Amino acid sequence: SQRAGEMAEPEARITTVGSSAFRFRVDYEQSKKLPIGKAIHSDVVSAGGHHWRIEFFPRGQSEAEKGEYVSIFFRHMSKTRRIRAIIEAFVIGSDGNPSAPDILQRTFQTFEINGDKGRHDSWGWNRFAKGAILEKIFLAERHVTFVCAIILIDDKPAILVPPSDIGTHLGRLLDRTDGTDVSFIVGDETFHAHRAVVAARSPVFRAQLFGSMSEATMSSIRLHDITPATFKVMLGFIYMDEFPGEDESNDYSTEMLQNLLAAADLYALDRLKVICAQKLWNTVSVDTVATMLACAKTYNCQELKNNCIDFFAVEANFKEAMFTDGYALLLLKFPSITAELKRRVRA
Repeated sequence: SQRAGEMAEPEARITTVGSSAFRFRVDYEQSKKLPIGKAIHSDVVSAGGHHWRIEFFPRGQSEAEKGEYVSIFFRHMSKTRRIRAIIEAFVIGSDGNPSAPDILQRTFQTFEINGDKGRHDSWGWNRFAKGAILEKIFLAERHVTFVCAIILIDDKPAILVPPSDIGTHLGRLLDRTDGTDVSFIVGDETFHAHRAVVAARSPVFRAQLFGSMSEATMSSIRLHDITPATFKVMLGFIYMDEFPGEDESNDYSTEMLQNLLAAADLYALDRLKVICAQKLWNTVSVDTVATMLACAKTYNCQELKNNCIDFFAVEANFKEAMFTDGYALLLLKFPSITAELKRRVRA
């Protein structure tokens, strides 16, 4: 309860305006009646995983300023013994705009817990601004609004984590036959592999190698509808999650990429499918777009299909591409798509 002759606590409200910024709105008309060294405290707020409190001294923190200046301090309230932070404060004018640069304060400080009693450290500005200026320019309906921001600086030495090398290690398994328990015959070539690795990467191979199919009991499986060169790259991707030798060269032919896209669709290797689509799209031109669109449609690659249709929809591209052999094949195989293209161009 309030004692006789005591002044009521001035109204003060703090609201969050971002992950590390706050508005602190104070009834200045009432607070300026407080004595020098008397602060108005905000509620405790959270910024950067730490607790803070804003302390506003409407007539300054010390007698040296003779009550002419207002003071603002940021007090660290968490138990962490030492942190570094950038703190900033400025005033919102009566028109709702930020204050001029001369009433914007920013500093970089280290906050510590002092002594055995666990006193929390605070930093700020004794002479933040003259009270008369605040009252004349920044007062809005008796109130003044401060924006206070806190940005933590992580100065702990970093421990660098090396990039994942599991693909490199698994890729080495392809270079030798240690532990292999299945082989794939493709054309006139034989590829040795590990059932568990191949099955883990492809649900189609998992069904073949561990399901009820006859291949589950076979040590050697013959594959059709794929060339040895395509299977070699696909198997390398299964083990390493990247194209074999991609660091040395990105020179995969359009034909190889289309064959890999078909294989990725057949064996449900979705990531490989998207990578092939992206590489094909990077080489698109009016001469190849029709062939790529047919490939995308055939192997259910929606991203590549959509991009090719958008490319076609540019009238200048369409007028050139429609005279290519690829467009003639597209018209023959997918007449509904070519009809859609014509509608898009006319629109």
